[in-house]
Formats: sequence, structure tokens, C-alpha cells
Amino acid sequence: MKRVALWLVSEVGEGETFTKEALREAFPGVSQVDRRMRDLRDFGWRINTNREDAGLDSHEQRFVERGDPVWEPGRATRKSGTTAIGAGRRREVIEQDGHMCRSCGIVPGDVYPDTDQAAQLDIARREVLKPDGAKVTEMITECKRCRIGGRALVADLGRVLKEAAALSSIEREVLSGWVKANERQFSRLEQLWSAYRSLPEESRARLRHELGLG
Repeated sequence: MKRVALWLVSEVGEGETFTKEALREAFPGVSQVDRRMRDLRDFGWRINTNREDAGLDSHEQRFVERGDPVWEPGRATRKSGTTAIGAGRRREVIEQDGHMCRSCGIVPGDVYPDTDQAAQLDIARREVLKPDGAKVTEMITECKRCRIGGRALVADLGRVLKEAAALSSIEREVLSGWVKANERQFSRLEQLWSAYRSLPEESRARLRHELGLG
């Protein structure tokens, strides 16, 4: 891991891309060199794949930012709570989250309405502030676009105008009010539903318990 870190700094450079083949060629005979590089993320190193950066091909990665200098004595001790998410735990979280992105609601394989891209799901770590003031990290399912900020988003004014024209008179009046005020006031229940929907499953279970739903 230390050698990979030095290779990224000296040979690749921050902000630059590299391929898996180049990594393996740089360390011939080293087993699981890909995993050793991924371990750097536990020490604050940002190395993106096409899951985080839509501009990358599947065989490319980008060295975004260096983290702790793990080659220095005492700096390569693994931090607590940053172990990799195994395949079994990944499947469990996605199943608990209803096989959908908890941020936008899309399910895997569905095409985003404003692009020709199909959704892919992944696991993210989200900080949750508990009622007692403690802050914990829980896992949640998100689609790739929500994780990378929607860089592929394309605004379709024609679709918006077409759908607006198809509204009933009552719906049109409601929409006009929102547009005129340049905001929409959500009810308290709508706000609670939105907040609940975006919680990780462990925290959603707490609210279900409070509501007597088991």
C-alpha cells in the first residue's frame, strides 16, 4: 500500500488518470495490488472510478487527492470504522433499502427521464445525528448520479412545457402559485416523509418503531 501511494504521487500525479493495467505493470508479481490501492481510501486518499466520475471508462481511475502520508512511520494504522463493505453486506443494504436510490427513488435499470443512461445502485456512508447528540455513520443505497452530483443532467424545456400544457385547470393554478412565489411550501407531513425516505435503514427502523409499526 505504501509503495502504491508513492507511485500515485510520483508517477501519476493528482488529478490525472491511470488504468488498472498500468497499476499492475508498475508492481509485477504483487498479488491483489488493486485492493492495496483501494485501502488508501481509508486514509483519506481520493481515487475515483467511473462510479464516482462519469467521465471515466470502466478500466480507468483518477487520482483525485492524496491523503495521509502512509509511508511515514505510524501513519499506516487503519482507522476504525472504515473497513470495506463486503458483497454480502452490500446486498443486504440494497435489499433493506427496497432496491432503490434513497435520494431520488430510481431503481436499477430504469433510465433517467432526461438522459439515455440507466441507473446503477451503490452503497454510500452517511452520517446520522442521533437524538442523544451522537453522530454515527450508517450505510445507504444511492444511484451513481446522486453520488456524483448529476453531471450528466440535461434540462429538457420542451418536456416541461408539454407536461405543463397537459395539466388540469386546478393543477395549473397550483403550479402557477408556486412559480409566482418562486417556492413551494411543503406540508409538515410531506417534509417528514421526505426526511424519512432519505434515512438509512437503521434509522428508518427507529421511526417505524416509534409509530408502532414494528
